[in-house]
Amino acid sequence: MSARQAVPLEKSYLLLNHGPVTLISSAHAGKQNVMAVAWTMPLDFSPPKVAVVISSAAYSRELIEASGEFVVNIPSKAMAASVLSVGSESGRDVDKFTKYAIGTQPASKVGAPLVDGCVGWLECRLIPEAHNQQHYDLLFGEIVAAWADPRVFNDGRWTFPAEEMKTIHYVAGGSFFTTGAAFEA
Repeated sequence: MSARQAVPLEKSYLLLNHGPVTLISSAHAGKQNVMAVAWTMPLDFSPPKVAVVISSAAYSRELIEASGEFVVNIPSKAMAASVLSVGSESGRDVDKFTKYAIGTQPASKVGAPLVDGCVGWLECRLIPEAHNQQHYDLLFGEIVAAWADPRVFNDGRWTFPAEEMKTIHYVAGGSFFTTGAAFEA
């Protein structure tokens, strides 16, 4: 597992506001899953919230709605092949953690696991919104714990000491971009 330090909840939105692809982990009744999600965004500050688009046909959606919990994991460039793999098949058919040798650690406040190798983690409790879930596949979560790898996220700022530690952005067809260099205007 990457090193991690707590991120104050009022600053947790900073882990997502640059738009990286995410891995959503979920668990319920002894089963767990991980899937890639490109449409994830912060929503609010107090309490902090996140929005995630997950198809009603997805196995992860079933686990999230049953447990009322999930984790938004923020992978690095080093994990791009795993992101593509877990986003390409259903957890109904295979244990993706085992098949792709993806390690996990227990979360502090939810039952879904934290994915090893990521650079940020947001533990979330589902905010039930039946209309949005059914009509738009839009799920809302309250962030109840936030963590970041201190090598890349400190004092509310991303800094990437190595290319492989940069967050990634999915384009399509197996292509990604990495987060670029920070600058001030």
